Amino acid sequence: MKIKENIIATSLLILALVLSFSSAQAQYLEEFEEKVTEFTLDNGLHFIIIERHDAPVASFYTHVDVGGADEPVGNTGIAHIFEHMAFKGTHYIGTTNWEEEKKVIDQMDEAYQEWLREKYKSNPDSDLLQEKWNRFQELQEESKQYVVNNEFSQIIEQNGGTGLNASTGADLTNYFYSLPSNRAELWFNLEADRFKNPTYREFYVEKEVVREERRMRTESNPIGRLVEEFLAVAYTAHPYGRPVVGWDSDITATTIEDARDFYDKYYVPSNITIGIAGDVDPDQMKEFAEMYFGDLREGEPAPMVTTLEPEQRGERRFTIEGNTQPIMLMGYHGVAQSHEDYEALNLVGNIISSGRTSRLYKKLVEEDQLALQVGAFNGFPGSKFASMFLTLAVPNMGVELDSLEQAVYTEIDSVKAGVLTEEELERARTNIRAGIIRGLNNNTGLASNFASTYATQGDWREVFLRLDRIDDVTLEDLQRVAEKYLVKQNRTVGATVRADS
Repeated sequence: MKIKENIIATSLLILALVLSFSSAQAQYLEEFEEKVTEFTLDNGLHFIIIERHDAPVASFYTHVDVGGADEPVGNTGIAHIFEHMAFKGTHYIGTTNWEEEKKVIDQMDEAYQEWLREKYKSNPDSDLLQEKWNRFQELQEESKQYVVNNEFSQIIEQNGGTGLNASTGADLTNYFYSLPSNRAELWFNLEADRFKNPTYREFYVEKEVVREERRMRTESNPIGRLVEEFLAVAYTAHPYGRPVVGWDSDITATTIEDARDFYDKYYVPSNITIGIAGDVDPDQMKEFAEMYFGDLREGEPAPMVTTLEPEQRGERRFTIEGNTQPIMLMGYHGVAQSHEDYEALNLVGNIISSGRTSRLYKKLVEEDQLALQVGAFNGFPGSKFASMFLTLAVPNMGVELDSLEQAVYTEIDSVKAGVLTEEELERARTNIRAGIIRGLNNNTGLASNFASTYATQGDWREVFLRLDRIDDVTLEDLQRVAEKYLVKQNRTVGATVRADS
């Protein structure tokens, strides 16, 4: 009964936040502040603990402030490859004999590097190349005898763990799962061990898994191909123009030595934030944190991205030929999440494309029947740096892309002309507010949102303070940002077209 009452109380709090946050922000923020405990270890690792005693479970979220935008030239995809490595166990888990396995892994990487050196010569010796490749394969086969497959994940599952996963984006890499709260110490043990002692077990096997992901999501996917080409055209300098999954040749060229260097630079405590939400005791969590993570090497501060995208000097256009449904992607250079215009651009995207009542849907899909699908959104491919405001449109059968493109511009021009209404703005505010608050309605959402917000903005309270910024946006702001950013000179347009068109 107590658990049910707690769940009802939490749900009512969330509902109240959605409906009336602007009038009661201080009260609700204070309620959350009472549930949150923060501390930073001596090595710089920051923890955010959110007490939520609805049920005897807890969610654990590790945010590493490194993504595709941080990768060295020639090693695109390495953040994603390393993410895969984190599930391969440790010196004690996933192996029958780590000391012997490590010897073979080191020999295997050296053999692979020798093969690469021959491969990239201007005139490689084909016989020698095959000889070196055969040696690498022999060592890779030898390394398999020490591997205990899936032992890391099995330990978690056997202890009631759920939702074990990770993801890599342009701005970040994250790792997360949930456990019964009386297994919290197990999480500390496993998480600290895998980040203190990465093994690079089955590294070259996992590289092929990543390469297959690239084939499925990009090379065999019309939208994936279009997005990859779009970013490469839209960004001439900033690393947002590179694919997070990596270029195929970079996946080939990346070695264990490269991954170790990447780990040493970016997986340092000051670049990691951990969120824990659920039925936990903050004092005990701090004790576990110091016990298991206290000796994580401090390292140097992670390198920062310093490249700025230069101002675009005119519209850029490209096409991709193929035998697929035509698709159009239009994007404008915008701003980073920290910029004062970011929320206004978010609201513009929401008003013109979110749901069946949006302007683009009503006009292009329902009334004129020019599009099968249309949508606009801000903050792609990331939001840490200046990002893109995108519009994706799929034409209806028999509709020319040119006609659809001009129809989209007409709707954008209407925003510049000031046709948006206060009712539309308030509906968009409610949509965004509901999305933010919905993400706080469970342990995983709380842990991930608070940790990520702290990592990117320096304070988990920005989750709520953002709602103030949304409420402060006016119709004049919407018109102003549309006139400033959604202009031809700032635009990149790409389309997939049939080869015979």
